Amino acid sequence: MLRNTPAAAPDGLPFRLLTLRNNAGLVVTLMDWGATLLSVRVPHSDGSVREAILGCTGPEQYPQHEAFFGASVGRYANRIADSRFELDGEVIKVLPSQGVNQLHGGPEGFDKRRWSYQSLSDHEVIFSLQSADGDQGFPGNLQATARYTLTEDNRIAIEYRATVDKPCPVNMTNHVYFNLNGERSDVRDHKLQILADEYLPVDESGIPRSGLKAVAGTSFDFRAPKRIADDFLSDDDQKKVNGYDHAFLLQAKGDVKTKAAHLWSDDEKLQMAVYTSAPALQFYSGNFLKGTSSREPGTYDAWQGLALESEFLPDSPNHPEWPQPDCILRPGEEYVSLTEYQFIPA
Repeated sequence: MLRNTPAAAPDGLPFRLLTLRNNAGLVVTLMDWGATLLSVRVPHSDGSVREAILGCTGPEQYPQHEAFFGASVGRYANRIADSRFELDGEVIKVLPSQGVNQLHGGPEGFDKRRWSYQSLSDHEVIFSLQSADGDQGFPGNLQATARYTLTEDNRIAIEYRATVDKPCPVNMTNHVYFNLNGERSDVRDHKLQILADEYLPVDESGIPRSGLKAVAGTSFDFRAPKRIADDFLSDDDQKKVNGYDHAFLLQAKGDVKTKAAHLWSDDEKLQMAVYTSAPALQFYSGNFLKGTSSREPGTYDAWQGLALESEFLPDSPNHPEWPQPDCILRPGEEYVSLTEYQFIPA
């Protein structure tokens, strides 16, 4: 289903909302602005329906906040230190969007664009976007697609593809925030499992200044499920960024059939499994959500939603030594990143 809103987007045209449904009753709402995931309504056997992600009261609020709710971000998700990197012997300077660093593709990244939709059915929509040479400082013309598919076993499969005509780092993800309680509550009471042996420490600005570190014996060990609150703010690596906002190098190593993470609501009536072809997950515990517009009247508080962003490690263009595939996309190649979020109601 497709409908236009009375409210106008920043380009003066209506937001276009699209709805996907499966036979199990799962309903997913998206919009073309930012190829954004707006709502995930999960039915339960008792007839109740639980909203599983954070959102705003209306589409017009999304361009006004900086939390990237459900948006497709790129060209390069996460941070690039000092907004520069070297590529084939040339220093490339991109536009900063968080202090001196670039975050999520720049001040006018893919989340702030109207994507075209190529096709739409009850179970799938494909968006497309063109990014010109020099966009936000990145080299080359880029063509991207974002495919959202809703399966009968309650998976939302999000597949990003891109091609370029000049070498360029490409790292796209969806910045959806989850709260499986279906209400404005503290996600630190959720139980989380991340199947990763290493994480990447960062400084106060979210930039990695050293290499990967083993999770064993640290608060970052989520290999066995645990409450997020159990070790929250218990060490300097967390205190630097007010909680968890770190990338984990996954054991799955790009195998989308191998589970990367698992999340449980407080009452364990809703679970979510995560599968991805990306090498890493960025776990963000919503440390700076306070004051962000919410779906209900009022605003969210800190730690009322969490993100599990599938991507390359942050600042990868400046760290070719890290044990992951090359983040540089070259002409003749295709960037493909697939992530599946499977919802499991009680």
